[in-house]
Amino acid sequence: MDDDSPQSRWERRTEGPLAVALLLFLGSYAVHVLADGLPPEWKDFCLTVLFGTWGLFAVDYAVRWRLSGQRLRFVRTHLVDTVVLVLPLLRPVRIVKLYDAVLRRRGQPRLSLHARVITYATLSVSLLGFAGSLAVYQVEHTAPHATILTFGDSLWWACATLSTVGYGDVTPVTPRGRIIAVGLMACGVALLGAVTGSFSSWLIQVFSTERGKRPPGN
Repeated sequence: MDDDSPQSRWERRTEGPLAVALLLFLGSYAVHVLADGLPPEWKDFCLTVLFGTWGLFAVDYAVRWRLSGQRLRFVRTHLVDTVVLVLPLLRPVRIVKLYDAVLRRRGQPRLSLHARVITYATLSVSLLGFAGSLAVYQVEHTAPHATILTFGDSLWWACATLSTVGYGDVTPVTPRGRIIAVGLMACGVALLGAVTGSFSSWLIQVFSTERGKRPPGN
């Protein structure tokens, strides 16, 4: 039976609007970072959208904290949400909740567990890679001795980092850029492990099913 607590009802009602807010956040951040010749009033507008959407994230966190009745225990039991509030560029990791709600029909997921894990990981990697590329490009491209000079360089670096390949042809040289790199490395390892584990489990399940269908003596 679905959870019908006030917190769960709030989360179901706000999934869609918060997903739109996430896209607005990333879009305004991308324009702010990439559009160098943007008029000052448009840059101010982008910053207004950035802080406005972050404010929505903060309100959502505060309401869920209040409805949970857990007080400070809420911070410990919702550590990912707390980190995402402080570092909103990591918010794509929560997109899986919206995707899970969209794929459900009458309380049953439309995709198998293994397919859902792979789909969630793909969505998270795509959005995190885009956000990380923007953040690294913003702090790196004007730094002395920088190797990440264009947004294309930043995208290439993010792909290599998230996939744990790490070619090393372009690397962050600033402290903030390296902190972002550590975060992307951690996310890449975690997501790659989830996909690998799910794929291995699926293979074992397929082989076990085929073995069970074989006639005796074969």
